[in-house]
This record gives sequence, C-alpha cells and structure tokens, in this order.
Amino acid sequence: MKISNVLKPENIILDVTATTKAELIDELSQKLNDNGYLSDIEQFKKDIWAREEQVPTEVGFGIAIPHAKSTGVQSPAIIMGRSLSGIEYSTESCNLFFMIAVDQSSSSEHLQTLSKISTFLMDELFRAKLILARDQEEIVRLFEQAEDQDAQALHSPKKHAGKKVVGVTGCPTGIAHTFMAAEALKNAAKELGVHIKVQTNGSTGVGNQLTPEDIAEADGIIVAADVKVDMDVFGDRPVIKTSVKNGVHHAQELIEDAIAGKGVVLNQGNSNLKEAKEKTRLKQPKIYSHIMNGVSFMIPFVVAGGILIALSFMFGIHAADPNSLDYNAFAAFLSTAGGSAAFALMVPVLAGYIAYSIADRPGLAPGMIGGMLATIGGSGFLGGMLAGFIAGYTIIALKKLVKGIPDSLQSLSPVLILPLVGSFITALIMYFVINSPMAWINESLQGWLNGLTGSNAILLGALLAGMMASDMGGPINKTASAFGLAMFANQIFEPSAALMVGGMVPPLGIALATTLFKNKFSIEERNAGKAAYIMGASFITEAAIPFAANDPLRVIPSNIVGAAIGGGMSMALGISLQAPHGGIFVIPIAASNPLLYIVCILVGSIITACMIGLLKKPVYQPKSNSSDPSDKKALTTMKSA
Repeated sequence: MKISNVLKPENIILDVTATTKAELIDELSQKLNDNGYLSDIEQFKKDIWAREEQVPTEVGFGIAIPHAKSTGVQSPAIIMGRSLSGIEYSTESCNLFFMIAVDQSSSSEHLQTLSKISTFLMDELFRAKLILARDQEEIVRLFEQAEDQDAQALHSPKKHAGKKVVGVTGCPTGIAHTFMAAEALKNAAKELGVHIKVQTNGSTGVGNQLTPEDIAEADGIIVAADVKVDMDVFGDRPVIKTSVKNGVHHAQELIEDAIAGKGVVLNQGNSNLKEAKEKTRLKQPKIYSHIMNGVSFMIPFVVAGGILIALSFMFGIHAADPNSLDYNAFAAFLSTAGGSAAFALMVPVLAGYIAYSIADRPGLAPGMIGGMLATIGGSGFLGGMLAGFIAGYTIIALKKLVKGIPDSLQSLSPVLILPLVGSFITALIMYFVINSPMAWINESLQGWLNGLTGSNAILLGALLAGMMASDMGGPINKTASAFGLAMFANQIFEPSAALMVGGMVPPLGIALATTLFKNKFSIEERNAGKAAYIMGASFITEAAIPFAANDPLRVIPSNIVGAAIGGGMSMALGISLQAPHGGIFVIPIAASNPLLYIVCILVGSIITACMIGLLKKPVYQPKSNSSDPSDKKALTTMKSA
C-alpha cells in the first residue's frame, strides 16, 4: 500500500496551535474527527492516553508518534502536526508529530504502511526537509520520493553477502515500534547484503512467523522486543536480546553482532538451558564457583540474623542482657534468634554448601560439621571456607575408593560410609591442623581492622566500596562482598556499611543523572533510570549494568569514584551496619547512625551523577554528510527550530 493512501494533505497541520501535549492530542484528534476518520473521538482519545501511560511515544530526534488501535476509529489514517517552536511532550521538546489511528479490523498491511512512514523519520536530512516544507503537498511528495528511493536501492557488493539472520520485534501495543524496528532491520540487512526474515509480534498477531528451518539456517538471531518472546524456539542458539528501540536506532550494529556470534543463550524452557548454564559455569574458576555457591546459601542467614539483632537494639543497646536494668524479654528473644541461632549457622552453612558444590549431597554433612568446628575453634569465615573445600575433595577421593566395595554395600555408601568417614577426616584436619593457625590469622585481621582510624579507615572504605561499584556483581564485586561477610561473621560491621554504599551508589547515581541531565540519555534510558531509583534504594547494584555496558568508559569510572567517596565517608564516620543486605529497608534499624549513613549514600550518588553528566555527550547530535548547500541549510534551520 502506498503511503499517499494513508497520509493525505488534508491531514497535515503545518503550524499547530497547541502549546502542550494535551492540547496537541486534542487538536490532532479533532482534525481526524472533522475529516471523517473517527466514529467516537472521546474513545479514541481515551485509547491514545492509555498508550501514553504505558510508555510515552517519543521516539527521539524531536519526534512523537502518538498512536492507538481503537474502536473509535472508522478507517485507518495518519495525521501530521508540525510545531517550529516545539512542544514539551513528555521528556523532551518535539517538533514533528504523527498521530496514527487504527481501527480494530485493520490488516497488518495497514499497520506496516503506517509504520513505514516512521522509519523514514530516522533520516536526519529527511526530517530537516519536513521542517522546511512550504505546504502539505510538498510533505506528501517527500514521503513518496523516500518510498521510491527505498524501492529502487541499487544492488552492490555487500559486506556480509550470503549471510542469513532472523529476528523478532515487538512493542507493548504492537503498532508503531514493532514495525519500525522490523523495517530498520530489513533496511540495514539490505545495506550489508544479508538475507533477513523478521517476525513481527504485532497487534494483529504474529506476522512472518519464523520456522525451525529459518532458525536452523540463520547465522545470527536478533530479538528486539519489549514484550515477552518465546525463547525456547531458539534452543541453544546464541541470541542478541535488546529493546525494540535499539532495533530502530542500532539495526546495523545488531546485525553485525549477531553474525559475529556475540549473542547469549536465552531459552528458559528446555534441557539445553542446563547444558548452557553448565558451559558458563565451567568457564569460571572452579574455586570461585564453589565459594559463590556457599555464599549464596549463607546470605539469607546473615540478613535474617543481622536484622533480628538490629531489631533487639530498638529496646535499648543492652536490652537483651539479663544483667542490665534495661532488660527486655522480647529483645532477648530477638538477640538469641539472630545471634545464637542465625549467626551460629552462617559458617556451617557456608562450608556445607561449598562441599555440596564440589561433591554433591554426600559432602553436605562433612562440610557443615567442619564449618561448625571452624566456628567453635575461632577460625571463623576463613576456616569455614577451608572446611568446605576439605570436606568436598575428601568426599571426591572417598567416592573413588568405595567403587570397589561389594554391590551389597554400595547402597550404604551415600548415607553412611561417605558422610561418616568424610566427617571424621574433615573434623580431624580442622581440629588438629586448621583451627589454630586460622584463628590466629582471624584474630590478627580483626585486631588490625579494629585499630583502623583516620586515613587508613577511609582508604579501606573507599577500596571496598570502589570494588563493589567496579563490575557490579562480577568477580571484583564478589571478592569485596566475601571480605565484608568474613568481617561480619567476626562481629565487625563497619566494612558492611561501606560495601552497601558501594552497591547502592551506582544505580542511584545513574538514576539521578537521567533526571538532571536528560539530554545525555535516550528516552529508554530515562525510563530505565526511574526503575534504577527503586532498585538502587533496594541495594540491587545490577540496575547499573545496562548503562555501564552502553558507555563503560564514562559510567564505570563515575560509579567507582562516587562509591569510593561515599564508602570512605562511611568508614571515616565509624558507621556500622548489622544487616549487610536490604538497602533502605534495613538502614533505619541496622545502621549505627541512619541519617549520616544516608548522607554518605547521597553524597556518593550526587558525585556519580555529576561526573556522568559532565563526561557523557548529548544523545542526539545532528551530523551532516551532505555536500548540497540546500541540505545544509535545511539542517541548520531544523536545529534552530
């Protein structure tokens, strides 16, 4: 279907009178209604606003595309509005507006034609010509010329000739962005000489559905969608998974990455997932993998115990002590549940699940017994880690030895022989060999940390917080966390405070930057920044990863500097935190000075935000490669508009 079938001169307003988003939607809707395209204008506007509440329909470049599939539409149409002075739409000022009205019975052909208009708007020079157009007929001609040029593109030798790529696109409403991303991928594939098939998960259902043969023959797979997509169909094939907006703006890069095999396995529903996870696990150092397994099971005990003890302090610092005048029975219960129970299990659980990671179920009992001996003998967290490895590898050795025993005794091996002999050997080594030297190391480390004052404490806090912010959940982050947990197990709570600052500052700083420096972020990033406020406050550092991945050279140093300053302040002020996880939810009850602690987090976040704002470049910077003076004039005029 030709674009001129849906974009009529009478549906183009060269100079809208509206000055606000609400007025604009009213003006464009009224024009459609006056021209006979709407059967119920109020229903149509209601549906338009419902779409805006999901995600604002700005697409960048000073363009907004409000759209809806509505029962209030009589026949499909598109209306264009232009404002040279600009209208503040949602998060930026826009000059060009294209309202798409689609009725319930519209075919996918209608939707694709309407969306094809949107793809032409990605061209900067084309937008400039729309700004300069003198009348409605010229605007229609510009779209027709663009469509003709697209159809008559010359076929020349291409970079990736012969390669095949498949893709899936989908947006929440399945109208504009779904087909914009699909069209952008097709255009980029044409430029690269790549054969592509794109499945569109649109409002009328799945279009151009991929077959198993399509997927099997593809050299790369792209999923550019903001809606749920069935990943099982891709099996163990690597997939480039991104947003539909990136499909529109970075199509060529996505295709090249897909062909280069940069995707990851994303399916969640078949046996290939276990195999893929196992491959990923085997790429990590085995010791690291085993330790992280133990730590992951230990953390709930740390959090529960810390919060219970912190709650007991609400009744008074000495309220759990029977010999104190402030004694309170409920405070004593909380302290016992948190300290004598939860904290006492931390090291045994750590050791047990390290051994479990190494030797499976037979290693659990020897590991926990060894961990309990580490607690009793004073070797603590470090001793518990060693106990886990000793128990695990002891069981591995014993499994090889018991292979030769009679079949009648094999059934006793996992429930009697391995746990009993493994526990005996682990306990023997822990009791007579490990505990004494490890207890000395533990006490020396504890004494050193207790003696840290002034600049030494600041440096330690800055180092721990900076490590937390450096790779946001990666090995460096986990190393710092392990150190903090070791100190936590020894009742030293100041490092935990610095570490949580380091984990909260990156997402909070980035979120603040998206608010203060809007022109440095895309609309999608600004929307993600809103979620980063909540995730950062909840101590979910991973919220910062997408931003760091998009611009690592600017974002990561900013994260580290802000976190290091906040962590250094926390240690300098002697703030302790008796719950190493939980973010804003535990600060009021677990931090020794909640207000000052929040100040440390805010200072670090503000520094990170300011650094990002200073270092990052604006998202949209028009660049002209044209040598045509009239084209340059068009670009200059568009910038001034």
